[in-house]
Amino acid sequence: MSAAQTIQWFPGHMAKTGRLMEKNLKLVDAVAEVIDARIPASSRNPDLERMIRGRRRVIVMNKSDLADSARTREWLDFFGRAGTPAVAVDCRSGKGLGGFEPLIRSVLKERIDGWERKGMKGLALRVMVVGIPNVGKSSLINRLSKGKAAAVEDRPGVTRTSRWFPVGKSLELFDTPGVLWPKLGDSKVGEHLAFTGAVKDEILDPELLAARLLEVLRDDGYEAELRRRYALEGDLSAAGGHDLLEMAGRKRGMLLRGGEIDSLRAAVAVLDEFRGGRFGCVTLERAAAE
Repeated sequence: MSAAQTIQWFPGHMAKTGRLMEKNLKLVDAVAEVIDARIPASSRNPDLERMIRGRRRVIVMNKSDLADSARTREWLDFFGRAGTPAVAVDCRSGKGLGGFEPLIRSVLKERIDGWERKGMKGLALRVMVVGIPNVGKSSLINRLSKGKAAAVEDRPGVTRTSRWFPVGKSLELFDTPGVLWPKLGDSKVGEHLAFTGAVKDEILDPELLAARLLEVLRDDGYEAELRRRYALEGDLSAAGGHDLLEMAGRKRGMLLRGGEIDSLRAAVAVLDEFRGGRFGCVTLERAAAE
């Protein structure tokens, strides 16, 4: 059974949030979709296209400091070719955020020019910030609004209300709670969301999830990082996920009485270390080629 199959991930407040977003779209000029640069496809809500109803949109690839820079460039090119300009940022350090407002202005150039022709120069642009839980929407807003703080916490489901935040005199951001979509169509999507913490850990089996993560890292080009992190040796190609978890736990000395591996402790450590970037810069999804 895959980790994704264990996930029940659409609490009632998310349906309410979706309705709230649709209701308030008439108030904004553009939408900024925040995604996780480590899982650029899985961290996009497929219902958003219907929700925004033709509003201009940009993509903000947050957590780019934790992502594979080469793959991030591939995704930026991919989104640009698809007609949705994107910017890579790290909201914790502020890196890349200087490109956010210019990107918004570029996609709204016709609207801004129209305002200026009517003598309405200097109107603040209004942007709705959307995204699934735990991608960093509130961190983005806090950085840009310089202390007019939205709630920030490294777990899903923190923002439960919607508020406006001014960014100087030229920009206003509308914060929305994180919202997932009601039906899971691809088990890999569920796994990737669980790996990065977009769904609450309380509803998951951490040992199953960590074992699967180790398999994915090994098979997706990050075996060297896995070996380095846990000082693993020998041929890993035939090892199952639980074997890899046991190897990692043994290397860390996470043992119970009698020498048995404390697999729960090892699993929690693996998940925490991945989410904290301790494996190095990792992106679990590739952009489609032209």
